[in-house]
Amino acid sequence: MKLSDIMAAAGLSGWAQAAMILFLLAFVAILVAVLAPSRRREFEAASRMPLQDDLPVSPRAPTGGQP
Repeated sequence: MKLSDIMAAAGLSGWAQAAMILFLLAFVAILVAVLAPSRRREFEAASRMPLQDDLPVSPRAPTGGQP
């Protein structure tokens, strides 16, 4: 008996289809959340952060044994 015969008899093909549907639903949900018009202002502000020099970010204070 081959492994392919065992896997074919197990009837697992439905799980692959269910996983594909779940993946597509998650992808669409993330896409809607990212492209929502209400988040546009937030993303525009985040895109300008690397260019803003007026609010410098100080490095974190060292924690632990090394200075």
